[in-house]
Amino acid sequence: MNKNIILTDQEIKHKIKRIAYQIYETFVDEEEVILAGIAKNGYVFAEKIAQELQSISPLKVSLCEVQINKQKPEMPIHTSLPKEQYANKGLILVDDVLNSGTTLIYAVRHFLDVPLKKFKTAVLVDRNHKKYPVKADFKGISLSTSILEHVQVVFDENGDSYAYLS
Repeated sequence: MNKNIILTDQEIKHKIKRIAYQIYETFVDEEEVILAGIAKNGYVFAEKIAQELQSISPLKVSLCEVQINKQKPEMPIHTSLPKEQYANKGLILVDDVLNSGTTLIYAVRHFLDVPLKKFKTAVLVDRNHKKYPVKADFKGISLSTSILEHVQVVFDENGDSYAYLS
């Protein structure tokens, strides 16, 4: 398999910093925001954004892990925080790659059961192959690829990150 690197570790760090500033600008009038990361990589990406947000802003940042069956997204979705903890707050749904939009749209639907002050989405890579009318409010990179190509984001245990196209 041929790996074509589309984002290096340094580029991902820059994207995270930029997204954190955009989130802060959008939620500047809030005291707290919830970063709801779609397991597994979306949650890791949310953790990295949370770390950056806490270093640049006074916002209280809470993390929520979203468990969704990506093969059967219509199955019940589970979150690490109860609905009462994110009700009436600003929430950002975070994933690593936005492909067809299926995962994101089903996750959005889950959060629509709860009243939120503001609801936004963030992704590292937006593939531009949407099957559903969902968009990323904050995105690291927009990438037009063929449907046969695959984008993978790697968050290494030792802290290195990269994204590649195969």
